[in-house]
Formats: sequence, C-alpha cells, structure tokens
Amino acid sequence: MDDIVKAAMAKWPGVPHCYGWLGLDRRGRWYMRDDIAQAAGAFPASKGSLLIHDKLIAFIERNYLADEHGQWFFQNGPQRVYVELEATPFVWRLLPGGAVSTHTGRVMPVQRTLTDEEGRLYLVGEGLVGLVDGADMLAAADRIESGEWQPEPVTASALPGLFGYVRSPSARHAASIKGRL
Repeated sequence: MDDIVKAAMAKWPGVPHCYGWLGLDRRGRWYMRDDIAQAAGAFPASKGSLLIHDKLIAFIERNYLADEHGQWFFQNGPQRVYVELEATPFVWRLLPGGAVSTHTGRVMPVQRTLTDEEGRLYLVGEGLVGLVDGADMLAAADRIESGEWQPEPVTASALPGLFGYVRSPSARHAASIKGRL
C-alpha cells in the first residue's frame, strides 16, 4: 500500500466505503461505474467506462487488497472502493520465458491449475485464484499439452467458496442493509 494512502487513512478514519463504482473484467481491465452505469444493471452486464490512464491503473493495482470477508477493494486514500468482479480477483497473464503474473504485475509460481465446465482455465498461486487471460490461452494450451499443467475439474460457481472471495461486494452490502431493516 502506498505511504500516501496510509497517511490519508490515519488522517481521515471512518470515511464510508464505496460500493458498485469499480469493476474488474475477465481480461484484467478496470471499469469506472458511475450512477448511469450502475442504474443500467449489475456488473458485468453494465460495465461502465474502461479506465485507460496508466498511472491511475498502477495506483489502483498497488492498493488492491481484500478484506476479512474476501471482498476485494482499492484503498483510495481513506476510502475503500469495493470491486465488482466479473470472474476472479486476479487475471493471470503468461510472460515470455515461462513466468506468469497477475494483472497487477505480481509474478508468482503456479501451484494448481483448474478448468471449469465451460473450458475456462484458472491458475492458483500463493492461494490466490485467477482466470487466465483469453489472449494467453494458446500458450496455456501448450503447457497443458506438454504435461506441465494438469488442470483439475471445478465448477465456476464453486470458486468463490473454495478460494474465499466475493464477486459482488455491492450485492453483499445491499443484502446486509436489507437484513438490518
């Protein structure tokens, strides 16, 4: 986490969390979801505006964390901006030379490979699960065919429970508010 973010959190504790305003798609792209995008429907059916500013994306990715409930968020100064996930908290990319990294640039070894009922490939590294970027599937298929990766079957709907993440923090938040009424 950036030092400037830590300082803002200390200076302004208690800033309310933000839900529904940021989404991560299955390619590892970030989307800003304004009022209009949110009113048009849930993510990813209504994605919003693709973020293209490199420095903003890098800032989000340096400050991308999970809370104790498995809800992923971007710590934006003193405010947590919870992220709507199209698939998984991470998207894996295959790098030249055989390494793999998350969409946030974190390089790590692959511990497990999984494939779901629709043929999507997931990698697990350091306990973190992520979908393989579709643009990298040809290289991933080579690793499977060579025997380097041996995917285990899994159902996509089971992944959040198996790996402890929440795909829609805004839906979870809305349900918790409704439960208190």
